[in-house]
Amino acid sequence: MTTPVRILLCDDHTVVRAGLLALIGSEPDIEVVGEAGSGEEAVALTARLRPDVVLMDLQLGPGIDGVEATRRIAGQDVHILVLTTYDTDADITRAIEAGATGYLLKAERPEELFAAIRAAAQGRTTLSPPVASRVMDRMRGAAGPTLTDRERDILGQLARGLGNREIARALFISEATVKTHLGRIYAKLGVDTRSGAVAVATEQRLLSP
Repeated sequence: MTTPVRILLCDDHTVVRAGLLALIGSEPDIEVVGEAGSGEEAVALTARLRPDVVLMDLQLGPGIDGVEATRRIAGQDVHILVLTTYDTDADITRAIEAGATGYLLKAERPEELFAAIRAAAQGRTTLSPPVASRVMDRMRGAAGPTLTDRERDILGQLARGLGNREIARALFISEATVKTHLGRIYAKLGVDTRSGAVAVATEQRLLSP
């Protein structure tokens, strides 16, 4: 018989893990060897259990999130398949840059999940159709959005971790002006958070060296 693909589940919702456990248990060639309710626990269990694939949620409550857990696990010769409800450009970019092998949405059919797990175990990439579309759109627009010099200045200050008041002081403008420019930056980058803007800007090399 073929050796089953060994899976570690990481999701902070017990009910979700129970559902996945029951679902995956129907597949004879896939075996769940452990469950983690936090990013830290996933990192520790991966080192101890050495699964073939970690099924990783992105939002994990207190502690490190799924992206950081993925980054820490990726160096352990284990494949990470993200399974989440989040499909924003920033989430996808951060997860893939952290080392995720695949990115699947929880709305996918069970058959798609099983196929993605098997593909991940072989090191092959699987993306949910909506995610693949976003990635393709990003590639088609690889030249990146056009930012004004002022927007680039603010983005650079944002990357340094400065708040609106600090950015305003550094650039000798008002906080209201900073907020206005941030709104335009978010819209151009397709994000809705400061961390998302920095992640996309870094990925698209929009930040000055």
